[in-house]
Amino acid sequence: MGGGEVLDIAREAVWTMILVAAPAMLIGLGVGVVIALFQALTQIQEMTLVFVPKILAIFLTLLVSLPFMSQLLQAFTARIAELILTTS
Repeated sequence: MGGGEVLDIAREAVWTMILVAAPAMLIGLGVGVVIALFQALTQIQEMTLVFVPKILAIFLTLLVSLPFMSQLLQAFTARIAELILTTS
């Protein structure tokens, strides 16, 4: 296995990681911005107001996007296993 192939695998691994983490991260960011805007408008500075909605939103996002995430990870793992079998 040459350096180019290793870089291709690393690039695909990083891209897979970004795609798997993106739904939860984007929802967490969106909920955080909405809550920060609400806190700024109402001048309520309660720290626990941020955590509970974010945790619930991320949990629901993970439940919804779990099939997508598992499909991506399964495809990546199958490709790595195939590369291991063909280069051995």
